[in-house]
Formats: sequence, C-alpha cells, structure tokens
Amino acid sequence: MTASRFVVMVSLILALFSAPLAGDAQERPKVPRVGYVFSFTQLEGSHLWESCRQGLRELGYVEGQNIILEPRWAEGRYERLPGLVRELVRLKVDVMVVAATPGNLAAKAATDTIPIVFVAVADPVRVGLVASLARPGGNFTGLSLLTPETSGKRLQLLADSLRRVSRAGLHYTTVGAPTGEPVLILHGTTGSGTGMLNPRFAGELFGPGQPLDASRYFIILTDAIGHGKSSKPSDGLRASFPKYNYDDMVVAQYRLVTEHLAVRHLRLVLGHSMGGMQTWLWAQKYPDFMDIAGPMASLPTEMSGRNWIMRRLIIDSIRNDPEWMNGNYTKQPRSLQFASVFYDIATNGGNQALYKAAPTREKADQLLDQRLSAPFRADANDSLHQWDSSRDYNASPGLERIQAVVLAINAADDERNPPELGLLEREIKRVKNGRVLLIPASDQTAGHGTTGQAKFWKHALTEVLQTAPRGTK
Repeated sequence: MTASRFVVMVSLILALFSAPLAGDAQERPKVPRVGYVFSFTQLEGSHLWESCRQGLRELGYVEGQNIILEPRWAEGRYERLPGLVRELVRLKVDVMVVAATPGNLAAKAATDTIPIVFVAVADPVRVGLVASLARPGGNFTGLSLLTPETSGKRLQLLADSLRRVSRAGLHYTTVGAPTGEPVLILHGTTGSGTGMLNPRFAGELFGPGQPLDASRYFIILTDAIGHGKSSKPSDGLRASFPKYNYDDMVVAQYRLVTEHLAVRHLRLVLGHSMGGMQTWLWAQKYPDFMDIAGPMASLPTEMSGRNWIMRRLIIDSIRNDPEWMNGNYTKQPRSLQFASVFYDIATNGGNQALYKAAPTREKADQLLDQRLSAPFRADANDSLHQWDSSRDYNASPGLERIQAVVLAINAADDERNPPELGLLEREIKRVKNGRVLLIPASDQTAGHGTTGQAKFWKHALTEVLQTAPRGTK
C-alpha cells in the first residue's frame, strides 16, 4: 500500500466538503478537518505520514491553509485505539483515515456518519467494515490488501504465465496414510518439503509415540512455488518467470490440499522461517480450516529491518554481478554462493554456537573457507525469486481474524527476528487464542535455525495437540 493511493481517495471525499453549494457560491468554503489514526509509533510511521502530507500538498491541500490534519498515534498500544477514535469524533472531523483492522473496528463502533478511509485491512468484508468490495455501503471505503478473491485472481495470472512451461505444478510429499488426521508442514526459503525429513525435525516428530506419529497423522510436506521440484525459473523461463509472493504460495498450497488431496480440515499447520510467515497468513486467510497454527522462526509484522536488508543484499549482489547477464548466464554467477554464505552466517547459527565452532581466528577462517568451497547447487534466478517473494509480506493487519489456537515458537538468539524488539510480544495480544514459546539461547541452539530442531519445542506441541479443540472435518 502506498500513501499516494489513499491520498487520492481522501481528496475525492474532501471535495464534497470543501466545494461550496451552487446557492452559496460567494461563501468561503469550509476548511476540512481530517483525522488520522495509526496503530504503530510515530517514529515507525514517520515516512508514511510525511508521504500523506506531501501527497495532499501535490493535490493542492496545504496544511493550516485549506486543510487541518489531526494525526493520532497509538504507539503500538491497541487498547488506546477506541479512545483516539472517540477523540476525533468529538472534534467532528470531516474524514477519518484509519490504519489496520483494530483501529477500523474501533472506528466502526464509534461512528456511522463520519466517512472512514481504511488502510491496510486484509479483508474488510469478513471483518464487517463493508458489505462487499464492489459496493462497500455505509460510511467505510478504502483499499484492501489480501483477500481470498484477489488472491485467487493473482494465482490465476501466475498460472496463465506458467502455461509457457512444459510442466507446471506444485510438488508435495506425504508421510502416513490419507486416513490419518491431516497436518501441513511448510519449509523455509530455498528449502523443500523433503528437506524437513531429517533426524532433527522429522526424526523427533513423526515416529511411533512422537507428537506427529505417522500412524495417526497424514503429514503433507509441500514444495512452495519456486522451490524444490515445484515450478521455478530454472525449469525454463529463467529471469522471465513471473514474480510471486507469499500470498501466491499460500493460495497454491490451499488449492493443493483442498482440490487435489481433498482435505476438508487440518489439525495443524506448522511452518519454519518462510513457512512460519506463511503459517501466519494461512491462519487468517482460512481461519476455519485448521485447529492449530504453529508459526516458527517468524514474525507476523511487515518484512523490514535487518531481515529485509540482508535479503536485498543477496538480490542486489546477484543482479549487479556481470556474470548474471540479466538472467541469461551459462554458468552460475560466483556472487550467488558468496552472498548466500554471507547471509547465512550473518542471520543464522546463533552467537554462542558460532563462537563454540570458531573460538579463534584460525578456526573462523577454516569455517568460512569450508562454507565458501562447499558444493553449491542453487540457481541464481531461482534464488532471486525466492528471496524477493518476501518483499510485501505483512501478516499484521489480519491477526484478529485468526480462530485457530496459535503456538508461536521463536528462539531468543534468532538473528532475523530478535525478541528484544518486542514485536511478537505486542502482536500476539491481538490473537485471541495465541501464546509464545521463546527458546532460551545456549551453545546448543542455532539462532534462526533453532526451530529446525524439534527437540526444543516438541513438548509444547504435544501439549497443544492434546488440548486444542477440534473443528469441523
């Protein structure tokens, strides 16, 4: 969502208030008063706020002259939103711009007369803000982010593009009989479903008497779009492969599970890293389809900070490499392995474990040399698409829609999702059946990769599997 798009919408509404009526052509037009309600901090939203003001200036609205702006900031404390909205109602603002679902629900409860422009609401129809996207009705209008309807259209466009590939599809692996209780497992970036079938993950979960005993559960492991054996750039389209994002991946997974495997309900969706972010999306896009959501090594908040900056460095390192040749290389660009190793060491492994493995400069050099000289089979175009697919991830706007029991599992030494930011602690309060398991850091943990070791959290999973109510199947 860019500020300019809803600035235009606000300006159209303002025109109704500022233009004099035909009979009052000589009267001075009313100076409209616009209220803004933001759920985040003023520091976090400073760039958006300045974009709004700049966009209004470009449309002829100068603050203090022909428009009055009334911004309100909840500073990340959602309990403040109803009070901020009521304050603007008392000021009799002409238009209110409200960001995210919690603030808009507060606005809906406070007024049915003041025009509301909603921003960053995942599904305004489902949460009851509008009657439909085509005909909103009432006093709400705005721009939606992700809905099942628009997601389906995006996926169809992707499928249309993929018809140029000789074989397009989504690969998956299953463990256990189809008669078992269905469970969906989602992998991380550059990974695959079969990559989860390792001793540290599947070896701790899928065996007899273990939490996801394959004699009781039907375990589905997908390869996300662009990964593993699913359709990806290296199949033939190379750099011209259509861009996809996490929303496309989730919709494709849902269609695989429901249309191909004929699953009507999932007991659990469990994902690590990219799969964790997709689990947050699954839980809000299909809230009645699962009993339990287990997002791991992830946050529901917008892709940002070190996490995105490091991803950009991989993307730009490859694109700026002359050997990439706009995706038409004859051998893999050397920047790919270097950038990937750099990213992995910077955002994975854990400080204590890394120091234990490399306590001297000599040991550190040996470790790095081993990583840089190890066999590396990734494809540059595949990697570009994989990392870029996270560019617009943001599960925060739809957290109130989640109906499943949520067990969010992160590690205290996760380099990509550092707990000291307080983001997960803040956002989980918006999930009515949510709780957080934070794995303490040690020389046995692996930073961002910690949750790939089920021994650290399988006890909590066992507990939630035993206690979470079952939905309709």
